[in-house]
Amino acid sequence: MDDEVDVLPIISRCWAASKPVFLPVTSPGRRLRFVEVLRKTCLRRSGFGLLEPSHGAEIHPLELDTVVVPVVAFDNAHRRIGMGGGYYDTTFSALGRPRAPRRPKLVGVAFECQKVRKIKANPWDIALCDVLTEA
Repeated sequence: MDDEVDVLPIISRCWAASKPVFLPVTSPGRRLRFVEVLRKTCLRRSGFGLLEPSHGAEIHPLELDTVVVPVVAFDNAHRRIGMGGGYYDTTFSALGRPRAPRRPKLVGVAFECQKVRKIKANPWDIALCDVLTEA
């Protein structure tokens, strides 16, 4: 989205390090599928206006190591507000359960000006492991 941090430099560094890159694809039921993207992968606009891969190998979300998560607002406790669709919270709900899997690590990317004092979490909200900003 236009007002979000550009993650293309992160993707480029992953490719330079021969790391696989997977992008989210929105699916019914507020779930995300993750599809591998290569330099030659065709991207198309989703109904939300997001660029998504049109094809590629899929990976189960809990098999990912790290997921870069978009953020509208965040606080010091790594709680976040997203775009309101609940896709990340639904997809990674297992991370909020007792004996939760250790991965993936959810890392938010935001601008420092998106930081707020406190976000009241809902029971279904999944906290981030960290938030990276330009500061």
